[in-house]
Amino acid sequence: MQKKSKLAIIIGVISFVAALSAALTAFFIVRDKKKKDDEELMEYLDCAIE
Repeated sequence: MQKKSKLAIIIGVISFVAALSAALTAFFIVRDKKKKDDEELMEYLDCAIE
């Protein structure tokens, strides 16, 4: 029984790390996309004003 418990803990930790890395990756991708969109909007507005 002890061996199965340790295996379950290891699988749980690995799953947690994978989920955390996926969430962080998604967060950084969304943040980067928003930053690029904001830069494009500012460039468009600068060109439209001139």
